[in-house]
Amino acid sequence: MSADESGGKAGEPREPKGDPEPSGVDLARVALRAAKEAARARGASAQQKKQARRGGGLRSGARADGRDPMGLGAAINRLITERGWETPAAVGGVMGRWPQIVGDDLAKHCVPQKYDEDERVLVVQCDSTAWATQVRMLAPQLVRRLNEDLGHGTVRRIDIKNPGSGARRYGPLRAPGSTGHDDTYG
Repeated sequence: MSADESGGKAGEPREPKGDPEPSGVDLARVALRAAKEAARARGASAQQKKQARRGGGLRSGARADGRDPMGLGAAINRLITERGWETPAAVGGVMGRWPQIVGDDLAKHCVPQKYDEDERVLVVQCDSTAWATQVRMLAPQLVRRLNEDLGHGTVRRIDIKNPGSGARRYGPLRAPGSTGHDDTYG
């Protein structure tokens, strides 16, 4: 070997690079330690399973923990949050407070029917075409007022449905697919 290959000058002893490789006794100790840790882990999991069969192993105490009963309102709020129902629940609350939001006169003549969460559209049914026209003119203001109450962007538009009665199924002359005398509305 030349001086360049050994990393030192010719004739000088080489210094060992890194740690020496573990001997058989050291390898046995490492293997024994790993086996003991694995056995402890298996024993701990077996103990947990045993405690779960006996009732959890936890005893009730003076401090609150996850097993304590919760109030109905807190349970409902937790369910709404976990399921992602915040927006539909808020809109449902608006439907209950409709007269306070739009005013008593308007609330007497139009009623919210449904809310489409994907399109963010509130459908409102009016009792006359005159009130439907009035609501169409007030729609931008109503959307703004609803978004102030619910959060920005919750309602993008309001669909106004004209009055309608059920389909008339009687009479000798009837066009297929028509809904009767109210067919020209909405």
